Amino acid sequence: MPGEATHCWVVVLDIENFSSRTDPIQRSLRTGMYEVLREALVRAGLPAGDIDIEDRGDGVLMIVPATVSPIDLAGPFVRALDDELKQKAVVYSPAHAMRFRVALHQGLAARDGEGWSGHAVNTACRLVDAGPLRDVLAAATSSRMVFVVSDEIYRAVVRHGHRSIDPAAYLPMSFRTKHGEIIESWVTVPGAPAPPGLPEEAGGPEAGGPQAAPGGQGGAAAGPGDRRPPNGAGISVGTVHGDVFQGNKTVNVHTNGPVRP
Repeated sequence: MPGEATHCWVVVLDIENFSSRTDPIQRSLRTGMYEVLREALVRAGLPAGDIDIEDRGDGVLMIVPATVSPIDLAGPFVRALDDELKQKAVVYSPAHAMRFRVALHQGLAARDGEGWSGHAVNTACRLVDAGPLRDVLAAATSSRMVFVVSDEIYRAVVRHGHRSIDPAAYLPMSFRTKHGEIIESWVTVPGAPAPPGLPEEAGGPEAGGPQAAPGGQGGAAAGPGDRRPPNGAGISVGTVHGDVFQGNKTVNVHTNGPVRP
């Protein structure tokens, strides 16, 4: 029913450096993006017919029904995207280089005659446009994509190490939105042992997990893969390049010290 909010998984995908390309190359990249996406959905065994894909020009917004396992999204689907991008890289020229930023979140979203909206959609868009995430992909020069999940997805899915999901390959990444909200997330680069380009204090082999306070988020205690720095230290605060579909996509953020939620 139009206007009725439903729980779903929200996936946002963007092409790196899309707006800096010429119009013919942008059209070619859009064609390639949809080819990669459709093939990845098939390879991951996801019900493409049940997934609503909304075009965003330089990427897509995907509303995935809650009946789909998030393990399949964070595992087989991400691997399939990376594999398909690898195939494209063999035949694409450097001018057509196509690399993705992909974000996964969850929550309520509602559809009207123009598309999808809701806090979960806004958060997923903020994740994929975050400055620190762009920095990670820029630093991962030999990689084809970067994948970020919200803290809720990390705690519920990734940190448990389901199937081939490796929580040790994720590092914490937090940033402040233009509204002053701190968004906590976890980032990985498929095929890499750890994502590059994050401040050293944001996470790493020596970073310890937090002691979750009773009644904290989801009431979940830190797991073996939860390597968030204690007491909110080591937060990577960067630039949010956009949190809505249209409008100004650059917001500069400055901080003079550690930021605590």
